[in-house]
Amino acid sequence: MPTSESSLNELTNEIEAFLGKQAQDDVLSGAVLIALDNRPILRNAYGLASIEFQVPNQVDIKFNIGSLNKLFTKVGVAQLAEQGRLSFDDYMAKYLPDYPPAVADKVKIQHLLDHTSGMGHYWNERFEATKDKLRTVDDFVKLFRDDPLMFEPGTRNQYSNNGYVILGKIIEVISGQDYYEYVREHIYRPARMDNSDHYERDIPVWNLANGYTRIGSAGGQSNLKSKQRRNNVLMIGLKGSPAGGGYSTVEDLLKFMVALKEGRLVSPDYEMVLGGSRSPRKERPKKIIRARGGAPGVAALIQIHADTGLTVIILSNYDPEDVRAVSTGIEDIISKLY
Repeated sequence: MPTSESSLNELTNEIEAFLGKQAQDDVLSGAVLIALDNRPILRNAYGLASIEFQVPNQVDIKFNIGSLNKLFTKVGVAQLAEQGRLSFDDYMAKYLPDYPPAVADKVKIQHLLDHTSGMGHYWNERFEATKDKLRTVDDFVKLFRDDPLMFEPGTRNQYSNNGYVILGKIIEVISGQDYYEYVREHIYRPARMDNSDHYERDIPVWNLANGYTRIGSAGGQSNLKSKQRRNNVLMIGLKGSPAGGGYSTVEDLLKFMVALKEGRLVSPDYEMVLGGSRSPRKERPKKIIRARGGAPGVAALIQIHADTGLTVIILSNYDPEDVRAVSTGIEDIISKLY
């Protein structure tokens, strides 16, 4: 970890210079927070929260965090397991007896958690036709309830948003609470996350960033050479689900990480929640735990550098491809200096 005030200043100065250049090149729009042992050492915002009204981003602005919301769903499941109210080996059918048995009798909660369920994604024709009306977990379940499994549960790993919607529904069944209220009461409030929620886009929310994307309709691909960005409001739907699409701030996400480490949410095994991975680059053997979220005009990242005590949180209202360059640059600077 950084061993002196001068080395810490060198680190933050180099990262700040890098981030300033990324913002100048219109690659970075959002907020960045870096903490050392839970204490913020860098906290800045870049770009615009509203291009239309020229409103600048700030560190307390709420950004769509995409699939980072899965962390909160995982914690909710872990809380119920710790209380003995569910087991990771339970099948879906135990809690959702009316769900089609071809799926519910085969898929375990553990399969849902680790993306080995064989379930897919709800971004289908039904989603496109109803995305402006989806307000409840049941609304999302209806989008894929009759879909067959793509493979036998436990035999493959394939990322699934549907699986996390089902976990949210199981939380509702066991707790007797609406999923969104459960997360507010059992995660946001204990962690003191006052600026986080699943907001409905037709209800005005103070201090919320618009998303801007270079992803077009042709194949859903980003054109990173294009300077034209469009507001993503017609792409992301009215409200997020237990799989993603809620809003938070860099400061609230740090509070979440601290609450996990202090055991205020669940037994302090936060790697079970975040999942661990090592850098794929051979010259960089340091352990880094990562969690990401992304969609058109939505990019969110948490990096935990386990051997330095550094936590990097990036929230952006640009595309994931833009933030990938930013996060890699920060990681390179940390690797070089520590």
